[in-house]
Amino acid sequence: MGKKLVKSESDIRGRMLMPNKNDILGLVDKNLGFTRMRVVCQDGHQRMCRVRGKMKKRNWVREGDVVLVSPWDFDWEEKGDIIFRYTANQAHWLRERGYLTLG
Repeated sequence: MGKKLVKSESDIRGRMLMPNKNDILGLVDKNLGFTRMRVVCQDGHQRMCRVRGKMKKRNWVREGDVVLVSPWDFDWEEKGDIIFRYTANQAHWLRERGYLTLG
């Protein structure tokens, strides 16, 4: 068992997911516990979102983070899944390019 490599946000140069026609950028408003978050999305809706299982232990999502939300097929105006969390550098890049208009 070796030491786990801890990366700072400036060191992460990994793959960045861009929003497609089904996904929406949003800003985490409140952490409600049990991997549930209230997210203010760019389309004007406030959604109750959950962190998907693959991200639960790998990426910690906090209030104020910019996230990529995939709305559910049913009840799409109120619920969705958080599929990606952007770092501070990535969020700044999205704001510069005009993808993100929140916050």
